[in-house]
Amino acid sequence: MMAIELKDASFTYPNGYTAVEHLNLVIESGEKVGIVGQNGAGKTTAVKMMNGLHKPSGGDVIVDGVNTKEKTTAQISTYVGYVFQNPDDQIFNKSVIAEIEYMPRYLKMEEKEIKRRVERAVELTGIAKYLKKNPFDIPYSTRKFVAIAAILATETPYLILDEPTAGQDAEGIAILSRLIDALQAEGRSVITITHDMEFVADNFDRVVAMAQKHIIADGSARDIFWNEEVVSTSRIRKTAIGELAKELQIGERILYCDEMVEEIARRLGR
Repeated sequence: MMAIELKDASFTYPNGYTAVEHLNLVIESGEKVGIVGQNGAGKTTAVKMMNGLHKPSGGDVIVDGVNTKEKTTAQISTYVGYVFQNPDDQIFNKSVIAEIEYMPRYLKMEEKEIKRRVERAVELTGIAKYLKKNPFDIPYSTRKFVAIAAILATETPYLILDEPTAGQDAEGIAILSRLIDALQAEGRSVITITHDMEFVADNFDRVVAMAQKHIIADGSARDIFWNEEVVSTSRIRKTAIGELAKELQIGERILYCDEMVEEIARRLGR
């Protein structure tokens, strides 16, 4: 089965703190999945188990039929790419181009293939004009795209983005949206941790809500954001339009501006 599977997976840190308990989740090829919940809910620990940075203390994590306990983190990273929230935790080369090329060169790919992968990663992230610069001499928001491009160049079937919209303006968020759609069109899965509910509603077919170390809901953005118990327990919020629709009592399960306009027009008989 081509999927990431968490089977009753738990993780306890060496100091005895249990971060997640009994997680059961399947993410299949080509899915776009947003993972939401308050800080401390266990989101980051859950995705780090998916790419082998953490090995489950209990249960199993299976990636395309491979148990992560049986492979090194480096081996699992060829299946599941992980982009850290802070690019400075990931970037270490002295030029943008060297950073993007690093893994393909480490894997001893042919020059033609390295060139193809780099060009594709640069195209998706829009960072062509920065290739010769030192990553630490460019803006933080652009540096985040350098970190993404470096992982894109490995062309893993699954990509995890940790808070990708943090520090991004509208243009950066638009690039992220196009990038996610392009990867899905190629049959690759994108899993994103984020507190940006508008970004979730606009870009993800499926939303997983976490709270208190557990998965508490799994469904569409509309199902998640209009379930008052899930919203309250996971301490997330609706989209701004959803909140306004609720306050004005002008429609059930509205998430988007065009839906609100349509509902208001309907009520006015237009």
